[in-house]
Amino acid sequence: MPRSARIAGARVSPAPDAAETLRAALTAARKAKDKDRTLVLGTILANLKNREIELRRQPTDEEVADVVRKGIKTRGEAVEQYGKAGRQDLAGVEEAQIRVLEEFLPPPVDPADIRAAVREAIAGGTRDVGKLMGQVLPKFRGRAEGKVVNQIVREELQAG
Repeated sequence: MPRSARIAGARVSPAPDAAETLRAALTAARKAKDKDRTLVLGTILANLKNREIELRRQPTDEEVADVVRKGIKTRGEAVEQYGKAGRQDLAGVEEAQIRVLEEFLPPPVDPADIRAAVREAIAGGTRDVGKLMGQVLPKFRGRAEGKVVNQIVREELQAG
């Protein structure tokens, strides 16, 4: 932690950032001797450190969430592959890791909010899927999957 972030041994910011939350969770998992949780959090923190090196600065909370999302996506793909191979035991391990990582994501956006933003963009005259996605997706960056937004955009264009 930089010296400027400490005043008399206390943090200036009352809310910890996302990376600190992950580090604290890893420490708690180690103290609880929870090997599975320690493994997944350690892996994500290593991925986060690689991202920090790549960026040459501390990652923002949104970038930390992107690293966590990528970890979830990777594990989701592994679940699919293990399922095809008939390895339900390994698929179960990956699913448990996904549940651990989902704890560190911001709450998802209500689909009604996405639908309202899409309708607003359509009312503004945009009728192209790509242009609508370009207008709507940045509003929900990090809180909604592109696949969900795309589905709502297509539904609204068909209905409208």
